[in-house]
Parts: sequence; structure tokens; C-alpha cells
Amino acid sequence: MSGRIIKACALILLTGSIMLMALAPKAEEEASPLLPGLSSGAYPQAATPGFEVPAAAMAVMETESGEVLYAQNCDSPLPMASTTKIMTALVVLENCDTEELVRIPEKAVGTEGSSVYLRSGESMKVIDLLYGLMLASGNDAAVALAIHVGGDIEGFAEMMNRRAVEMGLEKTHFVTPNGLHAEGHVTTAYELCVIAREALRSETFRQIVSAKYYQTTSGFAPRTFKNKNSLLWDYEGAIGVKTGYTMAAGRCLVFGAEREGMRVIGVLLNCRPMFETAEKLLDKAFESFITQEIVSAGERMGEVYIENGAENVLEVCAKWSIITVTQRSHPRSFRTSVEVWPELSAPIEAGSTVGVVKVYEGDRLIGSTELIAARTVRGRDAAFWWRLLTSVFAA
Repeated sequence: MSGRIIKACALILLTGSIMLMALAPKAEEEASPLLPGLSSGAYPQAATPGFEVPAAAMAVMETESGEVLYAQNCDSPLPMASTTKIMTALVVLENCDTEELVRIPEKAVGTEGSSVYLRSGESMKVIDLLYGLMLASGNDAAVALAIHVGGDIEGFAEMMNRRAVEMGLEKTHFVTPNGLHAEGHVTTAYELCVIAREALRSETFRQIVSAKYYQTTSGFAPRTFKNKNSLLWDYEGAIGVKTGYTMAAGRCLVFGAEREGMRVIGVLLNCRPMFETAEKLLDKAFESFITQEIVSAGERMGEVYIENGAENVLEVCAKWSIITVTQRSHPRSFRTSVEVWPELSAPIEAGSTVGVVKVYEGDRLIGSTELIAARTVRGRDAAFWWRLLTSVFAA
């Protein structure tokens, strides 16, 4: 078969879209870094939970897809109190080793509000301070970590804001590392969900926020921290995440739970019965939604023609899974589009990107992942031409 015919067949194989019905959940895979989040204000799948949510703002999200399940005033910038510390912990984990020793500065000692009662000059491990930050909600621990990582509070706030920009957040702005009230220190329920989703990608962060108790091994004396999030005791599958309160922000909660392979997180801002409301929202989410794996990591997506290769046809596959969420009572229809980079030429290494796989619901992009080479294709070297020549004479 000539190279031109092979190329034509490969192009026909990859043209068009594949219609898929979301009928049942499949095994959960690691989320693709290419999965798009929802743009601010665009929540086409958000439903109403069927009961009144006594909060200034609320958002509930499935973490694999990033899709919002429930929303209420979720784009309004509001103060968020100590739920700020989710971003503080994330920035710390991304910028220093957890075994580093932090010499407690005088500026951290006596910080108002909740405290782990740090002493000036004592040395504590980053990991111990992080547990104090997230379980006991230590405002002094936040200041100590901020100065250690950012040089001072202002420098660390700049790091927090840069990280927010990297996440595509448009209405979040940090002034302090602990959430004590400050002018312009705000986020939205939706964007705080995005921050929590990103932080939960860290195994260390997940371990910290899901711990009920923790005892330190550094500092002037052992300290025992108890997690302030009562959901860890009262709700099956709870994974944290963070409580918060100031007079300006009211009672705030970032919560999460896992059941049957689905992880749900949520945010309540200025909600007096926050734990009770969180339980009701989680119950409703697990009762109403399932995850659906539309494309599996490593799934074969077809074959493509390769110019100047020792072999002309290359099998290609999806690098990551594309997962979405659907209501149990309302299956959704999707189409999958495979786009191959033009004029692919050897050599091509196994795992290298050769295109993109996109999943749409109607005209709306649900998710995407890289299209990668399933194996290596070598170029036409001297050995190739010798084999070709000898095969001709052998025939």
C-alpha cells in the first residue's frame, strides 16, 4: 500500500466525532493537568440542592472534573477568614521542605485570634507549623511560615496573589497569611473551591487537613493539636478542609468528602450553621451525582501517518483521563474530537505529544488531554534503506 493511501486512511480514521452516553461511572484516574476549569460566572451544570442554604455564598464542586454541582452567589467577593490558610499551606508546601526548621520571629508571637502559642526564638519544623496552621488555625503559625518563606508578610502575600493568578482566579486577593480582617482581603465561594481543589492535589496537604489530632516533635515542648473541623468525626468519608471565623466574615467553612471514588468539596461563606449545612450539601451531592470517565488514560484513539518513518503508521492514545460528572437521573451526551498536529515526521519518541483529544457537550468544551505516541518511530536511516533494498532483491 502506498504512503499516500495509508495517509488518507489514517485521516479518515481520525475525522469526525464519537458520540458517548454517560450511563455509568468508571474507575477514577489521576486528573489531567489539561482539564479546563469553568470560567467565572459559567456554571451550566449547577443545580439547586432543593433546600435553603443559609449562607452569604456557597459552591459545591466535584474535584476530578472541576464542575460546579451547586452554587449560590458564588462569584461575589467576600472575606473568608481563616480559610485563607489553605492558600498559605499550598504556597508553603510548594516553596520549602517540610523538615526545614523555622526560627520563630518576634513578630509572630502574640498574634491576635486563634494561636498555637509560639515563643520567640524557638525552632519548629515546617510540618509542625503546618499542622498548627490547619488544625488549630494558628494565626501565629501563619505569620511565622509567611516570614520564613516570603521574607515578610507583604512578600508572602505577593506569592499568594501570584499563585492565585496562575490558577486563573480573577476576584481573589490576599493581604494576610491568616485571614485576619484586612481591607481588600477577599475571595469568592467558587474561587475558594478552586484553591482547595488545587491544594488537595498534594498528598501532604491531604494528610494534614484530614488528621483529627497531631503532636509536634519540635519546638520548646511537644504540642497537641485538635482539628476544629467536626465533620471529621461526624461525617462518613470527610477529608477536612478548613474552618474560619471573624466578625467581618462570619462563620466560613471549606469542606470535603469522598465516597465511591467521587470526591466533593464545597465552600460556605458567612454561614452560621456551617457544619449542618455542609452535611446536607454533601449528602445531596452523593445522592444525586456520579462521575463518568469519558476518555481513559492510555486509551487508543486511532492511528496517524508519519512522514519519513521506518514505519508509516503510528498508534496514538490519550495521555490522561477525561472525567466529568452527571446527575444520576439525567444522562448526558458527549462527543470526542481528536486533533492531530499536521505533517508529523520521524523520529517520534514514545509518549511525545502529537495532538490533542477534546470532549464537548454540544458546543461547550468539557475537558481535554494530550494525544501521545504509543511507541517510538525511528527515522529512515541507512539500515532502513538497506533492509528495503535487500527485500526488493529477495522478492
